[in-house]
Amino acid sequence: MKVTKAQAQANRERVVETASALFRERGYDGVGVADLMAAAGFTHGGFYKHFRSKADLMAESAACGIAQTAALSDGADEAAFVRHYLSRQHRDARATGCTMAALGGDAARQPEAVRATFAAGIESLLAALGCGAGEEGADGVDQAARRAGCLDMLAHVVGALVMSRACPDDSPLADEILVVCRDKVLASLDAAAGDSSAEDGTH
Repeated sequence: MKVTKAQAQANRERVVETASALFRERGYDGVGVADLMAAAGFTHGGFYKHFRSKADLMAESAACGIAQTAALSDGADEAAFVRHYLSRQHRDARATGCTMAALGGDAARQPEAVRATFAAGIESLLAALGCGAGEEGADGVDQAARRAGCLDMLAHVVGALVMSRACPDDSPLADEILVVCRDKVLASLDAAAGDSSAEDGTH
């Protein structure tokens, strides 16, 4: 039976979503095309009807995963984002958690198309937090300084999550990293907010 264009697109999206979760859970080298297609409910041979290579799927699935994180972050204040990001729940949810933390190290060794997707993903996360490139500053806030602060915060939380996940799940250090870094980043955000209020003459 011939597959309709709509069904073919739905099948492609299913493969991308399955790959996004499996790559985050096992890493790019930990999932073969055959296993990935089987997990999505398709045969190995069907892969090349949708993608030219595994690298193409890696890039597309990374964009899918990062978009999920950006959607959760969109409109959230930075403190709420940090509390969720450096929670034990997020740490343990590799397959559905942040693609940047799960695959950032792997991405550095991948083709340029994959790394370009991660770069675009960083920008999308910054935009979701209101720190995108070229955005107008609000209430007299220096947008370049705000963007620098967001980048600093994002690098800290991603790094903390990577370090925590590198420890055994039952290790006290895994939790200590989350707690210490969460508290430090939140304190830094509070201090920055205080400095901004002082400059504006508001308290």
